[in-house]
Amino acid sequence: MLTTRATLVAEAAITLLAERGMRGLTHRAVDEAAGLPPGSTSNVARSRAALLELALVHLTELEKRGLAGLGPQQGGLAEALARFLHGALHEDRRRTLARYELALEATRRPELRAIYDAIGRDFRRAAVSLMAAAGSTDPDRHGHALVAFMEGVMFDAIAGAGREPALDDLRLTVREYLTGVLPPD
Repeated sequence: MLTTRATLVAEAAITLLAERGMRGLTHRAVDEAAGLPPGSTSNVARSRAALLELALVHLTELEKRGLAGLGPQQGGLAEALARFLHGALHEDRRRTLARYELALEATRRPELRAIYDAIGRDFRRAAVSLMAAAGSTDPDRHGHALVAFMEGVMFDAIAGAGREPALDDLRLTVREYLTGVLPPD
């Protein structure tokens, strides 16, 4: 769990990553965005690498909380997944954009790669559990495919040429996907 100051710095960094991209993330910009005195961000994260790691660790904590809420809900698995996607594309769009920025940066920074890969493992474990609970005949494969499917939907809506789907569109898309991989009721 991050301190209050570290959380403030991490949230400002996430906002800057989403709004300005990797090049717009500087210690000075974070100080300004967070409303902190100059040099405050450097006290929390000395280097750029430390600042990127702080943002990614904070995103990881937030996404783990989101994953915890993905259990069986009224309306079933399709409804829970559609709501999760809708949240990532609308309410948490800023975080999703920042995560994609950090994902690309992680391809060049091994210290970020390790954290980013841990996030991916957590998502895949949760997806495997969800698919097993839903009756999948191959929960490991179907769980990994579910993550790829959801990442594809999010990437297409945020960075691709696709449109941002409404909740009803996501419900239909997720239901069709699950119908294709799960055995009939």
